[in-house]
Amino acid sequence: MGNANGSGSTLRTALAGISGVHATPYDRDGAVDRKVLGDIVERIVAGGIHNVVAAGNTGEFYALTPDEVRLVHDAVVETTAGGSRVTAAVGRSLKEAIALGRRAKEIGADAVMSHQPLDPFAAPQAQAAYFRAIAEEVDLPLVAYVRSDAMKPDDLLSIANHPNVAGVKFATTNLMLLAECVRASSDETAIWVCGLAEGWAAPFYALGARGFTSGFVNVDPKRSLAIHAALEAGDFAQARERVAEIARFETLRTKYGNGANVTVVKEALGLLGLPVGPVRLPGLPVLDPGDKEILKREMARWGLTG
Repeated sequence: MGNANGSGSTLRTALAGISGVHATPYDRDGAVDRKVLGDIVERIVAGGIHNVVAAGNTGEFYALTPDEVRLVHDAVVETTAGGSRVTAAVGRSLKEAIALGRRAKEIGADAVMSHQPLDPFAAPQAQAAYFRAIAEEVDLPLVAYVRSDAMKPDDLLSIANHPNVAGVKFATTNLMLLAECVRASSDETAIWVCGLAEGWAAPFYALGARGFTSGFVNVDPKRSLAIHAALEAGDFAQARERVAEIARFETLRTKYGNGANVTVVKEALGLLGLPVGPVRLPGLPVLDPGDKEILKREMARWGLTG
């Protein structure tokens, strides 16, 4: 394995930007609609987003079959055609994750992102070992998607200091844990990325993280890029102002314990004229009428719809 987390790597530069997670559209029969998926990814790439995450959580990874995940990976790599970096999401059992990761290299992805293992009986130190095992077996840089703060700093640093780990997508609000990890990091440690989107990016930046992930880029990538530019310039007042503009949208996504997270994005894409279909169960298939009205007003206020 090569060294993926060196400070000069092109992937590290992309991770310090925005990692846009596309939505996955379905046709009338409920199958993945590859053409519309291409349209969505083209919008993200044309918008200037640095890294496209194929089959992330906004892409309903856990609701897709293994064959559908492979189809999504293929479509995203083909659509980006070098316009953005592509990180192919993997997960579930360790064998599945490794197999998907190796295939991602074959089709031309730039990196893999491992979802947090969801086994209810997973031990924190064993979850760290899961990430390291993928890093050992897949010859692509790994981004570890950490959604639990159960792992101790030593566990997290054992991931971040692995030579084939390029980034840790830190997606918990335990900022004290993040701060401790950043303090213990060096220039050769993987980059710590805000995994909680635009709304949490400012406090993450203040603690030393760089870049953020976004589902909002499906809707209006320019607004996400404006937030990123403000943070990179150290202009936290401007970043707060820009985040406030999309706060109602992001708050809608947190309803029902984040059960509406993907739903809001897909409803917004529908309002933009992209037929994406409902979210698959156990996500919320469609928005409640009142929430959909709020979404319509916000998109009209941004000038995206009439």
